[in-house]
Amino acid sequence: MSKNQNTFIKKQKAELKRRKQKEKFEKKLERKAQPKDGSLDNMIAYVDEFGNISDTPPAPPVEKKTNSNQSNQNRVKTNQNYRNHE
Repeated sequence: MSKNQNTFIKKQKAELKRRKQKEKFEKKLERKAQPKDGSLDNMIAYVDEFGNISDTPPAPPVEKKTNSNQSNQNRVKTNQNYRNHE
């Protein structure tokens, strides 16, 4: 007669459990060995005008130059028109 199958299965399950625990412990040691860099610079992400996420900050927007003489002339004209209607 052969031995009971239950003892063989129990041994296999125990061996599998030990192996899994050993692998889990090794993974834990690997995680602890890795340097942690939780600085704010590494966590910041920027969104550009199209909605794309990037690590680098976007370029500052370029302002359009207006002719200051032209805008001053428009103001003078509107002020003169306002005074003429009074």
